[in-house]
Amino acid sequence: MKKRYFLPILAGLLFSCQNPPKKTGEFALLPLPQEFEIVGTSDFNCANVNHYFNAADQWLPVFDDQLKSLRETDDRSEADIVLDVDTTMVLKPEGYTLAITGDKISITGKDKKGLFYGLMSLSQLMEDACEQNANLPLIKITDFPELAYRAIHLDVKHHLEKTEYYYKLIDKLARYKVNGIIAEMEDKLGYQRQPKVASADALSIQEWKDISTYAETRFIDFSPLIQGLGHASYILKHPEYHALRDTPESDWAFNPLDPKTYEVQFDLYRDAMEATPNGKYLHVGGDEVHTTGRNSGKSALELQLLWLGQVSEFAEKHHRIPIFWDDMPLKQADVYRPMFQPELSQKEVDSIWQLNEHKLTAFLDQFPKNCIYMRWNYSAPEAIGNTKAMEWFRSHDLEVMGATAGQTRWTLMPQEESNMEAIKTFAVNAIESGTGGLLLTLWDDDSPHFELYKRGIVAFSEYTWSGHKRNKEKIKAAYRQREFSHALADTAYAFIDDLERPVTFWKNALLKGDKRNFLATMDHPLEDGVIDLPDINVSGEWTEKYQQRLVEAERLLKSTDSIARKINEMKAKAVRNVYTLDIYDQVNKVVGFSPKTLLTLQELDQADNPTKRREAIQRLQALQNEFATIREDLESVYSKVRILHKPENYILDQDHHHHMANQSVNFDWQFRAESLFFEKLSKHLENAIYIENADQLSK
Repeated sequence: MKKRYFLPILAGLLFSCQNPPKKTGEFALLPLPQEFEIVGTSDFNCANVNHYFNAADQWLPVFDDQLKSLRETDDRSEADIVLDVDTTMVLKPEGYTLAITGDKISITGKDKKGLFYGLMSLSQLMEDACEQNANLPLIKITDFPELAYRAIHLDVKHHLEKTEYYYKLIDKLARYKVNGIIAEMEDKLGYQRQPKVASADALSIQEWKDISTYAETRFIDFSPLIQGLGHASYILKHPEYHALRDTPESDWAFNPLDPKTYEVQFDLYRDAMEATPNGKYLHVGGDEVHTTGRNSGKSALELQLLWLGQVSEFAEKHHRIPIFWDDMPLKQADVYRPMFQPELSQKEVDSIWQLNEHKLTAFLDQFPKNCIYMRWNYSAPEAIGNTKAMEWFRSHDLEVMGATAGQTRWTLMPQEESNMEAIKTFAVNAIESGTGGLLLTLWDDDSPHFELYKRGIVAFSEYTWSGHKRNKEKIKAAYRQREFSHALADTAYAFIDDLERPVTFWKNALLKGDKRNFLATMDHPLEDGVIDLPDINVSGEWTEKYQQRLVEAERLLKSTDSIARKINEMKAKAVRNVYTLDIYDQVNKVVGFSPKTLLTLQELDQADNPTKRREAIQRLQALQNEFATIREDLESVYSKVRILHKPENYILDQDHHHHMANQSVNFDWQFRAESLFFEKLSKHLENAIYIENADQLSK
């Protein structure tokens, strides 16, 4: 019997060694390809994709970290991967096909960019296969972008990251097929022609040039945004430029009638263009400003267009396409309001335009034809008024582009599901209307950590590349898989949306009303800004006054505890980007502290004997030390990639829009509310202890 079964068993073992069983995996691509069909499981796995053949000849795109171990072969038959470019393919620019068959992986790009994006898709597939020890799927992908220009906004006006962070960011953007960066530099560029403008910690022209060149190799257009007419505080705060102010007392805006205004601005443009030599655009800003030309008698609209005409002419002479925020001409012509009122009907919007459109058309000849008018709308892109404004520009042969947002004025982290609904709506509208592109603004006004913008960037990548093909929950799951691990794609790990309410509550939990952004300029912040504290002589009164806030605090404290457990579990399972989870962990600890503090104040308020009162006071005193540790931990984690402090000699501007990150040269701005709260609490507790001791002595 043994001899009868020995040979078949041996043969089976030999067969299994030569043909190991295929293991299927879970694959999630971002952005989702236009056509993506999995028909089986291939023989390829993480270990046996080793060689590529370059049929495109003499040119190869940059390989990312996942693919950099690949080796080139001159023998097509020996290659695992065949790379090619075929300009005759019936695909949009940047398109590609990717096929995995029984014995070959073939990537063919419509152009060089298409080949690169095909490799980025293969990289994601390989990452999933390697992580799961699985075989690559048998697939056929046909893919191309819906929008030609898909750019993100890099706003560094209030802080810089360490330089190496920008290189890693560019790698990630390229992997998600983002092809543009608009860098709002303000004083973080080391200007040579107007050196006084540059902050002491600014990156040099060469450092920015190196970043720009690195982006170009990954098919990302890197262009500057240099604010000019308004948002000019970073320039006009310096005494040397006071004479150029439109209003002598304000550092907000230039006088557009002063020729020296253009001498300064054009110097800044020249340096910025040298720092971004491969950029296609020059974004000149121009938003949120009303100028008088030192009471010249000219209208704000006339002055705005006079300035825009000169800077657009300069851009054209230097082979750049100027981009301009379009809000002020629309506001000055009284057609701005409907863009943010989605409840208005077509008839109502048309009525407003019929009444006021002549205010725009009267100056139509002064609107530069070479300029892109960027229609920004972060909350209501679906509004008929928003579409109407874009149609007006198009109908007068003026190029228009949209701008949505992944971060506006939210504190600590983006809200509203990373603003995904608004991003989707604007992207879909842009695709359907034939708009050439879309910008994702990521404002640094209240300066959350950039890692917390990544999910919004992923959503933007998805919607601008492939449109609305899958719902938000599937995109969030793909984000978790791509950024952390396939094991974390499940909704059980979807904690980010749960963190939104604690963050919103935290902002003003220890304050009277919405005061956090205004504390720095208040005359009496302890009295007028910080929450009232319990009067130990009137037990229960404070609890009754803040009952609603306390109920919310108790609920949110449980929520932050639950989030903490999820984050810790994710850290244990994540195979990449644990640092992002570290940032979320720190945010959760900060926002969980405020509910805890409120509930401890309630204990003091409800203490009905000296022993309970002393115990509550001791717990409140201990909270100050606890918060010091929380702050120290957050700063330690943030500072791994972020420069937290401005130079010692940095001049803060007049802070017209109450940007918290603009209110101190160190990182105190982030914790001003908590610092003031503990200052008030310390005085209050000292007084409470004095009263209690006096009572004891009197007895």
